[in-house]
Amino acid sequence: MARKVVITCAVTGSIHTPSMSPHLPVTPQEIAEAAIGAAEAGAAIVHLHARDPETGLPDQTPARFEPFLKVIKQRSDCVVNITTGGAATMTIEERLRPVATFKPEVASLNVGSMNFGLYPMLGRFTEFAHAWERPYLEGSRDRIFKNTFADIEHILSTCAENGTRFEIECYDIGHLYTLAHFVERGLVKPPFFVQSVFGILGGIGPHPEDVLHMKRTADRLFGDAYHWSVLGAGRHQLSIAAQAAAMGGNVRVGLEDSLWIGPGRLATSNAEQVTKVRQILEGLGLEIATPADARAILGLKGADRVGF
Repeated sequence: MARKVVITCAVTGSIHTPSMSPHLPVTPQEIAEAAIGAAEAGAAIVHLHARDPETGLPDQTPARFEPFLKVIKQRSDCVVNITTGGAATMTIEERLRPVATFKPEVASLNVGSMNFGLYPMLGRFTEFAHAWERPYLEGSRDRIFKNTFADIEHILSTCAENGTRFEIECYDIGHLYTLAHFVERGLVKPPFFVQSVFGILGGIGPHPEDVLHMKRTADRLFGDAYHWSVLGAGRHQLSIAAQAAAMGGNVRVGLEDSLWIGPGRLATSNAEQVTKVRQILEGLGLEIATPADARAILGLKGADRVGF
């Protein structure tokens, strides 16, 4: 029987700014259409951030999420994953509010504080439509993406009664050990979903040996109690997805992680990236997981038990 691979699509994020691509979803309608399109292309899970519809500034208020959450639920059976990462400029309380309010099937959980360097993008992008974009990128030279042990425990305890499970985002080897600490304390229970992130300045690199190192370490720490997924930042998105899929992993794509579909070519939609990675997976003889498959694999509570 063919192994089923879960594709996650992260449709907008808080890394890229609107001036970098005309295809980056910003308004609630654009985010909803991007998520639905990605699901129709084969993504079982859509990972969601919100933005100010006028300026594109990352916005973690529940009022920004509600319009597109309802549309997605009405028009698609995909699994909705709401970020608790928000943006590195936000407090943990701001970041947690949408998940606490809407009680999704899945939420992201970042398990380590880190440097998160966006400022090298200023070497490629020089013209900006909104006043916040340049200082937001430049400010990452001296900004920590804060995820302390107390922050992580606060997210886990807040969501403990909601039945929300986590996409556990690990940007470096030490983050796997932090996850192991919370597993040992019984605050994270299997099966858990480890999203290994490669190529962010401040985290582990995108070399194939880095991918192998992450997988070997996770296998040693967690055995068969977890499901592994990867995302490669920028131009590394598809090559890392292909390597990880061949190693038994699941994959994440989307305009949050990369604006590109090939060298020098902007992706025109999230669905285009999902279609591309799906072609790679099916070329390897792998089967694409449906939302129902993803719910069974990850032990999710079901769309009928969310708060939107």
